[in-house]
Amino acid sequence: MNVLKRSFFRVSIRPSFVYSHRIRSFGTGTIPQEKIINGRKVAQATRKRIKQQVTEFTDIADRAPGLAVILCGARPDSAAYVLSKTKMCGKAGMPSFQYNFPENVREEELWATINYLNKSESVDGILVQLPLPKHLNQDKIIGSIDPNKDVDGLSIRNVGCLTHYGDAPLKACTPAGIMTLLDSTGVDLTGKNAVILGRSDIVGKPMASLLLARNCTVTICHSRTKDIEKHTQRADILIAALGKPEYVKAHMIKPGAIVIDVGINQVEADNEKGYKLVGDVAFAECAEVAGQITPVPGGVGPMTIAMLLQNTVQSAWTRYKKSLVDTSALGPGVSIFGERKFYY
Repeated sequence: MNVLKRSFFRVSIRPSFVYSHRIRSFGTGTIPQEKIINGRKVAQATRKRIKQQVTEFTDIADRAPGLAVILCGARPDSAAYVLSKTKMCGKAGMPSFQYNFPENVREEELWATINYLNKSESVDGILVQLPLPKHLNQDKIIGSIDPNKDVDGLSIRNVGCLTHYGDAPLKACTPAGIMTLLDSTGVDLTGKNAVILGRSDIVGKPMASLLLARNCTVTICHSRTKDIEKHTQRADILIAALGKPEYVKAHMIKPGAIVIDVGINQVEADNEKGYKLVGDVAFAECAEVAGQITPVPGGVGPMTIAMLLQNTVQSAWTRYKKSLVDTSALGPGVSIFGERKFYY
């Protein structure tokens, strides 16, 4: 199949990062470390656990879990995200298979590649890097991925399980990572008012389902919501995923609230690069009001990739176990591993 000639195999092994626990300075003041939800630190611990799971799987299945990533076009940000994902695969001892296509790729080419990957015994997870070029139908492309290999958690089956059961074999990576960050705070989520800014299929909607499953009272605010500040000011947990640089200001936050900043925006800056990265939250001023807060970068981002690896391992175990036993009697979302359940 000539469509596969554009592919190449990449594995990267690099040493682990080490992060400090010093007080961090932002703006004119200093923010105590205990206020910072350190996504890099939590992600490092998560990846360490995943690496052990990969070793266990490899010993039993005689192969490592494999992730295939499809990239369409030459967007620098998408290429950087894909590179980060493949590097992290290598660190976890997992092979990654990257398929690059030009901006004008035909849907038929993508379908042929995805069909090949759906059948591949070496591939446990398939990820199509979003956004896709405008001429491609994103829903159809995502829908063609085998739900058992849908490590982005965007297929109708996985979304349906998450909405109905409050859990799914493969959950959307960013919301799953946020839940891990929230758990790292040690705060009991039961009964908390959680406000989500943004209703996207990738973050807002699955985030609401996960928080509901943990007995939060959830409000989703969006571009048509009136008096957003009235909602944010009563939030015990505020999750900002709007894509608007530093939209959330200090006066919008309830004192002591947990603030999760999903946004990552490039704005002009007087430095060598000519730009800097900021979130959807005005970090320096909001950190003075919040009880705990994620920085940008170094907050949600590292957890998203860690959850992608976790989903790939989860898929590998599910597929391996299914090859050994008949699981047709099990309902959707039911673990077939007993104690070996890697839902997070």
